[in-house]
Amino acid sequence: MPTPDRLAEPTLPPAPTQADYGAQVYWLSCLPCHGDRGQGLTDEFRAAYPPEEQYCWERGCHGENPYESGFTLPKFIPAVIAPQALAKFSDAAQLQAYIRAAMPFWKPGSLSEEEAWRVTAYLLRQNGLWDGSGELNASNAAGVRIQRQTPTPPPTPQQPQVQERSGALSWGLSAAALVVLGLGLLLVFLKKRQNKATI
Repeated sequence: MPTPDRLAEPTLPPAPTQADYGAQVYWLSCLPCHGDRGQGLTDEFRAAYPPEEQYCWERGCHGENPYESGFTLPKFIPAVIAPQALAKFSDAAQLQAYIRAAMPFWKPGSLSEEEAWRVTAYLLRQNGLWDGSGELNASNAAGVRIQRQTPTPPPTPQQPQVQERSGALSWGLSAAALVVLGLGLLLVFLKKRQNKATI
């Protein structure tokens, strides 16, 4: 069985969803930097390219001084399909707005609104945050949460320990007060005894 081409355009199923179309937008506009599996620009992913294209920063197109139609490529390009990869966005609407305004890196704002919705649906589906059915759009995107709500933590077992410590602290203070009181009484007793001895 031949090894699948990791850089090949994804094919559409017979009844493509918005996220399926988004896979094609991702392939065309996102994959070159963010990886074929959304892993980011890793050494492993760059190895999928022909050898002469693996070291982007050493070439005129993406080095420190790119030629006219080139651009400087960041040294780190993050994963977009991974646990917590999209955690800086609160919901699908915020993610889509960012993609629409800032991506792709080399030509921000060049995706159409529909393309931005498609790639948003694809990324959410691949991250398990959207089932991929139906149409993701401005009317429902704010309801598709990305940041999972953290439940209010139950009382910790440390709370009773704090109370025990405060109880221990009270007992310690009481014991110290008793010692001081005892020493005071001893001094008074010794003073009276000394007075009697001198009389």
